[in-house]
Amino acid sequence: MKRPVEFLSLDAARRVALRAQGFGRPRPTRDVTGTDVVRTTRAVGVLQLDSVNVLVRSHYLPVFSRLGPYARDLLDQAAYSSRRRLFEYWGHAASLIPVELQPLFRWRMERARRGEGCWGSLDRFGRERATFCSGVLAEIRDRGPLGISELAAGGARKAGWWEWSEGKLALEWLFWTGQVSTHSRRHFERVYDLTERVLPRAVIEAPTPPPAEAQRQLLRIAVTALGVATERDLADYFRLPAADARARIAELVESGELVSAAVEGWDRPAFLDPRARAPRRVEARALLSPFDSLVWERGRAERLFGFRYRLEIYTPSHRRLHGYYVLPFLLGDRLVGRVDLKADRARGALRVVRAHCEPWAEEASVAGPLRDEIRALGGWLDLDRVVVSRARGFTRLLR
Repeated sequence: MKRPVEFLSLDAARRVALRAQGFGRPRPTRDVTGTDVVRTTRAVGVLQLDSVNVLVRSHYLPVFSRLGPYARDLLDQAAYSSRRRLFEYWGHAASLIPVELQPLFRWRMERARRGEGCWGSLDRFGRERATFCSGVLAEIRDRGPLGISELAAGGARKAGWWEWSEGKLALEWLFWTGQVSTHSRRHFERVYDLTERVLPRAVIEAPTPPPAEAQRQLLRIAVTALGVATERDLADYFRLPAADARARIAELVESGELVSAAVEGWDRPAFLDPRARAPRRVEARALLSPFDSLVWERGRAERLFGFRYRLEIYTPSHRRLHGYYVLPFLLGDRLVGRVDLKADRARGALRVVRAHCEPWAEEASVAGPLRDEIRALGGWLDLDRVVVSRARGFTRLLR
């Protein structure tokens, strides 16, 4: 039976998406609790990890964007304490994910064991050096949590950023296959332990769903977090293989758990969470991590907000359009600007390296709220001063 298609204006689609991502609700006026942090993570489904620390590690920012200032230790405790409620795995890239979702990724772990789905040469390494990997696993079993430098068979790191030692390759393969997990981090370096010693017993003993059902459940989480999305948006949220995602989406449409939709101006079909609602207004103000789930799919950010956004970390400085570590600025229901920020921890300062207002936005209306949000971010990071580095163009208004 052919099901009807829901039509959304672009404005409505934006409001649906922002509400689904946790924006537009008032930030708490009380101290943020660990429960708030975990609830926010569950609402978006996944926090992407990234090693760049020019401002603050990326996974801390989405919680700040939605809740305002909070103690970052609350997120660390949720991810790495004995009462762990988040765990690390390949969700959307390297990610923090609610522990109860771990069974939904076991199909990915099993495919990795069969030599499918790992990136680069890791599949081949796992097959060709199976005995070595088993030895690394045995060492962790016998000695307890270990970092790469503590492995007896770690091996020297080769030249080049991604030229890992054999010990690191073995640990990453064991991590992909779910045999080890992140016990803790030291200066952001993973410390690994057996998964059964890291995750809560109830999670370890939970039944493993069939791959198709696990993928359907991940897509249900994705559409709840996105509100309205294309097939590619949904598949990308948890990096599902395109063919698997297409089949599961068709099944969810057939069962009525996804609604076929058309969004004004989009050149491809969309899918709507049947429980999604478009509020009349979204009153939001937030600086966003480059890896925030609202903007990590750059094509979606452009379709929803008319906001073309590219990470320029690896672009030579003289060719950068907007800066090194650029955070989009959400005001109301639009992305109205972007700002290149740097934490100068030695001087206790938050540096505004560059700032840009979108061409269609009114600079004077954007500058005040952006100043306030930068000050709040600086206070949260214990940086007492805000220093505006370039006083020209839009940046001058931030002084």
